[in-house]
Amino acid sequence: MAPARALGLLLLALVTALPASSALAALDGPVIRVVDGDTIHVRIGARVEKVRYIGVNTPEVHHPRKGEEPGGREAAEVNRRLVEGKTVRLELDVQERDRYGRLLAYVWVGDVMVNAELVRLGYAQVMTIPPNVRYQEIFVKLQREAREAGRGLWGRA
Repeated sequence: MAPARALGLLLLALVTALPASSALAALDGPVIRVVDGDTIHVRIGARVEKVRYIGVNTPEVHHPRKGEEPGGREAAEVNRRLVEGKTVRLELDVQERDRYGRLLAYVWVGDVMVNAELVRLGYAQVMTIPPNVRYQEIFVKLQREAREAGRGLWGRA
């Protein structure tokens, strides 16, 4: 079984094992724009939401102070390959929006969680901000494996 599929099935099993009261809202919609490695625009009904991936951070492409960080374009391109032109399912956690008004979500394409896949491939680092910690342990494990294998940005000199 492919690693991404195995990860997706593991995450799906974890989510379905949660009690009904802790299962939070899920939203579906097509990706309208890929902003960078960890932010997309998704059409939900009649509106377009700016969605920031929960639990991960990728190098910046368009930061007002930092400018473009090394690896930012690569992370954005990997994200684009994962979600562009696809319908995604947005799984929310405890806190629904960040201080910038972006919707915070675990982003799924089929049975693959994009947040986790970016970490597994080595293009995102774990960035946990409580109270949204549902998959923190999985993200940490995937990051350790990506670093040890020198995948993605971890393979850069």
